[in-house]
Amino acid sequence: MGKYEEDLDKTPANHQPLTPLSFLERAAKTFPDHVAIIHGSRRTSYRQWWERSLKLAAALKASGIGKGDTVTVMLSNTPPMLEAHFGVPMTKAVLHSLNTRLDAAIIAFQLDHAETKLLIVDREFTGVVKEALALATVKPLVICYDDPEYPADAPYPKGERIGSLDYEDFVATGDRAFAWSMPDDEWDAISLNYTSGTTGNPKGVVYHHRGAALMAYTNTIHAGMAKHAVYLWTLPMFHCNGWCFPWTLAVQAGTHVCLRWVRARQMYDAIADHGVTHLCGAPIVMSILINAQDEDKRTFQQQVTFNTAAAPPPEAVLSGMADAGFAVTHLYGLTETYGPAVVNEWHGEWDKLEKEPRTAKKARQGVRYAALEDLTVMDPETMQRTPADGETIGEVMFRGNIVMRGYLKNKKATDEAFAGGWFHSGDLGVMHPDGYIQIKDRSKDIIISGGENISSIEVEDALYKHPSVASCGVVARSDDKWGEVPIAYVELKPGRQATEAEIIEHCRSLLARFKVPKAVIFAEIPKTSTGKIQKFRLRDMAKG
Repeated sequence: MGKYEEDLDKTPANHQPLTPLSFLERAAKTFPDHVAIIHGSRRTSYRQWWERSLKLAAALKASGIGKGDTVTVMLSNTPPMLEAHFGVPMTKAVLHSLNTRLDAAIIAFQLDHAETKLLIVDREFTGVVKEALALATVKPLVICYDDPEYPADAPYPKGERIGSLDYEDFVATGDRAFAWSMPDDEWDAISLNYTSGTTGNPKGVVYHHRGAALMAYTNTIHAGMAKHAVYLWTLPMFHCNGWCFPWTLAVQAGTHVCLRWVRARQMYDAIADHGVTHLCGAPIVMSILINAQDEDKRTFQQQVTFNTAAAPPPEAVLSGMADAGFAVTHLYGLTETYGPAVVNEWHGEWDKLEKEPRTAKKARQGVRYAALEDLTVMDPETMQRTPADGETIGEVMFRGNIVMRGYLKNKKATDEAFAGGWFHSGDLGVMHPDGYIQIKDRSKDIIISGGENISSIEVEDALYKHPSVASCGVVARSDDKWGEVPIAYVELKPGRQATEAEIIEHCRSLLARFKVPKAVIFAEIPKTSTGKIQKFRLRDMAKG
């Protein structure tokens, strides 16, 4: 034992587990009256948010929720979702956020796989959740949230009340003096997020308290969030826990501006009325903003940082955003990395470049977040780094504390993902001489539409259920609005017939609407000599 180890031990005085839970407590004590949440006409201070989170935790505990239990939520970007991000882990339970766009069968799978003990659902989604509960094996306690700020011009009506308890009544049973405690270990699970796989059922990605805390710090740095920043919720909070921003804003005692649906007028009103400084989203959100009707637009004095993490925005979109008062930051990451873990750190001198080289710089994903220990491109077979020449393609790999704990109940997939001591992203890219990475292709054939992952295999499985389909392949096609959309190439069985409309309607009966192919092209499917479909040729056909 060396001199620096002798008698210098970890004690409660000098070592505590990292967790984002303490951020909210600090903000509530330091800025108790500062507005933490804006939702319609309602304003919630940091003191009130902290107390409501404690009451939620107490009510959960009284309902039998404890360490390692799964609390599932099907909620929009509303205050209960923010309360759940703190109240659920305060009981040492795990928060599982359902994608609100999923169909009943996938929801049922997730409920069973996660072993959900308690479910909180917004009335907007009770129809599909009721259907999912009928399919699921688990029988969780169901709590229904009836949003008092539900817009009068809502594009979707409220569904029926389900479950035995109302959310507000449930929270009211809790004690605001609930004695929460730090996690036993920062490695303990804090949340569960399911990611689309290319085969079979989705995988459950487990986040730990340490990673969530580090992402909160890092988001603050890379998003340039000053004290009392104002954040507009255009990114779904169910998506990678809203890239960890539900925990992030408490670091600087910022304000969350809730937004149930992404609509141009509501976004501009929020930005102008509340002084929004930051928002995140897919390219479609940028398109909605810059292509809004003149009567929906508002002027504002502040520059707004817009973080986007899909395909690099076209130059015209970036110019339009700049003209409208937005500064766009390009990010990249995966569900397995707590959301974006790579940032295109922009150099001021690049602004002086000609359009073509400047656009090339903007197309790159970038460098690692401060909380990520390493980021590289490797040959996945030899595990050797590829040359930093901007040309040699390899697999993008991550290493660090903001990489998931692993896949729930799936050791094989976890071991494969972490082979060689690196997280294998499945994305193919290059390393440039200055250390910036650029994605070139997705080896998993995942289609990213409007920021949501669509498994081409899942869509193909639905297509094969049609009696006339002999062979099919689903690939991405560029789309100005959604970034990418799925399109299907279908080869019919001899003597059978089907129309494009018929095939699309068939898919709608089996898939969530955003996964349904936007076009069906009847053609001979290109295959290898062994019968494997040549996806690269289909992608070339889609470009043509």
